[in-house]
Amino acid sequence: MKAVRVHEYKKDPSLDDIPEPKLLGPLDVIVKIGGAGVCRTDLHIVNGDWADIQNPELPYVIGHENAGWVAEVGDAVTNVKVGDTVILHPQPSCGLCLACRAGRDMQCTGDAFFPGLSNNDGGMAEYLRTTARACVKLNPDTNPADVAALADAGITAYHAVRKSVPYLYPGTTAVVQGAGGLGHIGIQALVALTATRIIVVDKNPEALDLARQIGADETVVADGNHVEAVQDLTGGGATVVFDFVAEQGAENDAWAMTGPAGYDFVLGYGGQFTAPTLDFVAGEKNVIGNIVGTYNDLAELMVLAQAGKVTLHTVQYSLDRALDALHDLDAGNVRGRAILVP
Repeated sequence: MKAVRVHEYKKDPSLDDIPEPKLLGPLDVIVKIGGAGVCRTDLHIVNGDWADIQNPELPYVIGHENAGWVAEVGDAVTNVKVGDTVILHPQPSCGLCLACRAGRDMQCTGDAFFPGLSNNDGGMAEYLRTTARACVKLNPDTNPADVAALADAGITAYHAVRKSVPYLYPGTTAVVQGAGGLGHIGIQALVALTATRIIVVDKNPEALDLARQIGADETVVADGNHVEAVQDLTGGGATVVFDFVAEQGAENDAWAMTGPAGYDFVLGYGGQFTAPTLDFVAGEKNVIGNIVGTYNDLAELMVLAQAGKVTLHTVQYSLDRALDALHDLDAGNVRGRAILVP
């Protein structure tokens, strides 16, 4: 099969011919990929930023936002069958450890793996090996390419919004910093789950136009005066700030836009957040980290997606144009999410 593989960090991946994946255990599932999202994390992977965390053996296939059709199942799989349309939680987990039993899939301490990041091939390919525990069955008429990026970008944004719901009652204000691939999903999740006033900050006018179309109440251009503009709009800071950027100084802007007793939800990464400890004490402000989401988050998000309440704005590329997709994403030329279609 064709697959996009990293051979050396800081160099472009290549499109290789490799063997199709095989079932390794009774709960394994082989999925024919119908869509694979291209994520900013993929750029970090190619740069080597995850090498010391996940320690994958090179070369390996990237791609962690995947949806498609079940092609083969292990002997013990009962929740899906060959031909089913599925979206995949990005980290198949053991289901037996305390974290899994509490529904905290991403903190699994058992036999978890992360296709596309860890030492397991990802979904920028024609086929992918995952497990039954990662499969969320979809309506059979769902086009996997339309929803693939919800598997990571979607549940990452939804997970953060879901955690913030108790704080975002009527009369509160939420700021979304970065209205790109994750941010535009976060805006829709806020509209679906809360009654908060939504302010969106982005440097790209097209991204702000999209934000208004999908539910933003106010938009602010990130032109160097955006922190003050948000503070003026919110009377001193927002109840919750969702920072989908968190690099190149944006991480500190998000903190400055967070109001007293407010919550700074950090979803992007790459920068370094610093703040005086007095800000925490005197302002009673909170910083909350977020990584991906749970299986239940993905299942709930798919209910919203299939009801038309959360829609992915995508640009599709064929698998052999994977480098174009990665380069366009790096250059900021993708509105919404880039999707590879084998």
